[in-house]
Amino acid sequence: MRARDIMTSPVICVRPETPVREAASVLTKNRFAALPVVDEDSRLVGIVAEADLIRDRIPTDPRAHIWRADGDNVEKEAPPGTVGEVMTKTVTVMTPSADVADIAERMVERHVRSVPIVDGPRLVGIVSRQDVLRTMVRTNDAVAADVRQRLCAYAGSWRSWEVEAADGVVTVRGELPDDDAKRVVVALAQSVPGVNRVHIQERP
Repeated sequence: MRARDIMTSPVICVRPETPVREAASVLTKNRFAALPVVDEDSRLVGIVAEADLIRDRIPTDPRAHIWRADGDNVEKEAPPGTVGEVMTKTVTVMTPSADVADIAERMVERHVRSVPIVDGPRLVGIVSRQDVLRTMVRTNDAVAADVRQRLCAYAGSWRSWEVEAADGVVTVRGELPDDDAKRVVVALAQSVPGVNRVHIQERP
């Protein structure tokens, strides 16, 4: 399963000059955790997350901090006003052909909730943790149907194959002419979102 199979495209994104308040509105409206930041040529220049937008922006309530000294309540400088001032410029990215397993591992390792997908410098999609999780909860019928569709598109007349799916494990039963055909069948089945393992059962 590759990034292109589950990524969201086109991507809702913002520009460096976008006001922080507007970016916050886009995040909350769409229930995103982060937004890619692109320039006028759709080149990725950063990413802005929820934490970036709220940092140093929510004033303290003096009723909750009556113990503070007077010096702690002095007026502070206005927080940054644009996305370009608060965004993260070093971004973890992957390509459309990236293995989703590698994307999930990268998310865990780097504590990120979404990974922009790029083709060269251009943003072409984004994969979130929710996208990865959705592949884990697809119904068995939906997974089996997708595998059948891909096998039929590849094999054409090999309609006698049976496909079953159960909790991410796909079983393909049928006649296979050789080992190369088996490898192709396994590769096609594994490219379907929600497939973890593939078993081949040849008919006598």
